[in-house]
Amino acid sequence: MTARLMLLPAKKLEDMKIVSIPNDFDARDALRRATSLIASIEEEDPDCDWDDIAGMLEDNGFEVQSFMIGPDID
Repeated sequence: MTARLMLLPAKKLEDMKIVSIPNDFDARDALRRATSLIASIEEEDPDCDWDDIAGMLEDNGFEVQSFMIGPDID
């Protein structure tokens, strides 16, 4: 089975993250769930960092993926 991935965009290119989507979520549910989780942790702790967010996502079935930024394909 091919991994289903979600890009978490950021203002700085190097701050973007990629997570795999849990098998029991469709794309729409995954987007809603990730948005809700990120918003809840940012609301609870405005000074949270990526490790806090990653932990919350992983506790809910998302898996942080390693990646590298490749060349532009304009």
